[in-house]
Amino acid sequence: MMQAIVMTAPGSPDVLVPREVPAPRAAADGVVIRAEAIPVLFPETKLRSGEFPLGVPLPLVFGYQAAGVVTEVGAQVDPALIGQRVVVATSGSGAYAEFVAAPADSVVTIPDGLSSVDAAAVLMNGSVAIPLLETAALTGVETVLIEAAATGVGSALTQLAKEFGAARVIGTAGGPEKMARARELGADEVIDHNDPAWTTRLRETLGGTTVDVVFDSIGGESACALLDLMTPLRGRMLGYGWLSGEPARISATDLIPRGLTYTGCAGPDWLDRVAAARTSVLARAAAGGLDPLVEAVLPLEQASRAHRLLEGRTPLGKIVLRPEPAA
Repeated sequence: MMQAIVMTAPGSPDVLVPREVPAPRAAADGVVIRAEAIPVLFPETKLRSGEFPLGVPLPLVFGYQAAGVVTEVGAQVDPALIGQRVVVATSGSGAYAEFVAAPADSVVTIPDGLSSVDAAAVLMNGSVAIPLLETAALTGVETVLIEAAATGVGSALTQLAKEFGAARVIGTAGGPEKMARARELGADEVIDHNDPAWTTRLRETLGGTTVDVVFDSIGGESACALLDLMTPLRGRMLGYGWLSGEPARISATDLIPRGLTYTGCAGPDWLDRVAAARTSVLARAAAGGLDPLVEAVLPLEQASRAHRLLEGRTPLGKIVLRPEPAA
């Protein structure tokens, strides 16, 4: 048996309940790790609430990623993995636990010098940010707008944008504390997106210039309001989230007259690119080129508290859960 967090039904964070459950075994093409660090991911809050359907029967052990030490491998997996420090992605559940089963093809070795907590914290943000920046194809002259620039994927984009070719980085963030963090991470200018007129503030900040690339994580109506602030013929918007609760409200009719493009960064092929970036993300973090931005490490049994904090948009950095050592 092992300690785990079971999702009993869709709903509030209270549906995440600590329980003793049977420990998993490795599938033929899988591994089991002893978890040392489990990142709490913003999309997980949407799955837990029921906003995004899980599509599998409940109850189940919740969670998607974990870092730790390989304790068991399946018959089709190289036994040399046993004892290695790795990060894994589950097949859809099972990460909020003392032991975690995952496909072997999701295993990424943690470099020396990078803690399990930092590896868990940096993996999702960095592995989404790098394909976004590669897709943007920056050339060294672009002005980019990074929404939610202080936290999550936006924090990694803000750290890396100039390395990938941005000339000017404008960020949005919610409130003074997050605005200050976005500047620390590399934004040249920051706008408070809690202001209902934030797109007007952006127009004023631009001062007659335009935005070449928008990394859109807010979606909704604000996406459409940005189109007239984008560079005709080469302006591009990359949509990868919808913190507003809905995707960007734009269509070909909005884009064509302005000569703009919109790329939806989602789907199986996109997720393959995200997975392919994981090794380089951990290498960057180990070399000091990407700050994991850990906000807090909480005991696994406090998973519901972690979800409340994340939904309240209060943390500046990543919340990581850690199973308590067995007595």
